[in-house]
Amino acid sequence: MITASPAARLLPPAADWRELWRASITDAGELLRTVQLGHLAGRLPPGDAGFALRVPRGFAARMRPGDPDDPLLLQVLPQLAELEQAPGYVADPVGDLAAREAQGLLHKYEGRALLIASGSCAVNCRYCFRRHFPYGEEMAAAGQWRKALDHLRQDASIAELILSGGDPLSLATPKLEELSRGLAALPQVTRLRIHTRLPVVLPERIDAAFLAWFAALPLQKVVVLHANHANEFDAAVDDACRRLREAGATLLNQSVLLKNINDDADTLSELSERLFAAGVLPYYLHQLDRVQGSAHFEVDDARARALVEAIRGRLPGYLVPKLVREMEGDASKRPV
Repeated sequence: MITASPAARLLPPAADWRELWRASITDAGELLRTVQLGHLAGRLPPGDAGFALRVPRGFAARMRPGDPDDPLLLQVLPQLAELEQAPGYVADPVGDLAAREAQGLLHKYEGRALLIASGSCAVNCRYCFRRHFPYGEEMAAAGQWRKALDHLRQDASIAELILSGGDPLSLATPKLEELSRGLAALPQVTRLRIHTRLPVVLPERIDAAFLAWFAALPLQKVVVLHANHANEFDAAVDDACRRLREAGATLLNQSVLLKNINDDADTLSELSERLFAAGVLPYYLHQLDRVQGSAHFEVDDARARALVEAIRGRLPGYLVPKLVREMEGDASKRPV
């Protein structure tokens, strides 16, 4: 059972997601003090290892106070290991820039295209494969979606549009409404998929205005969440998931296999069970994308396969995520 940390007492009284976003912890020393680990501040890398820290206080409240190995803390706390140069770890590990078709539009897979809707996230995960992505140049929203939508209009093969980022739900609802007006001119697009961490780390984002927009979309709707550990869920996250389902979303989850965070069969099994309790189906378990600064998170393929086999023996098949790796140039995710 998780004990509430002092972060719970630091939450602003307003439930508006924008206020909660602005109140996020952005100083690593403050995060350590919040979870009663201030004495570890000397272990922090200078300048957050070149990748800014951002943690909503509600997410910090789910961390175990006094535990330097807390699995939520380790996902977001800057580490000295991020400064190490590891062979094979690069700035663009999955070939995003090579797949660019227009401003903020990536086209890797048949029938699907991906919009880089925003460069912002409510939480900055240290293993993020886009931690070096040039968002300032490559955001579809920055051009009012025009270039991306113009390109999509010319490709009748694209039936599914994926909103990614950053996190697309970091955009205000009026900006999402602007996008959906543009999609109305694309009759070939019948399905909208949103990749987002916000319902997990900042569930207040799933508010009435968002739900009104989302429920009214005349498209099939898929929301792919990102949670790596059962402790990321609480009653507020469960409620956000329920509201998304009631608005017509199919809910899936993709996780990343992370050393010392979720690389054991008990933890992965608990995650799948917790996801299903919240109405979410496990989808992918990703092997780490080898982005610069993340080598200390990697789990080797042999161990990864053994872990999936172990949970396959414990869980029904629909709760076993597919173990995959994304490789530049492949026509789909590659099974491991």
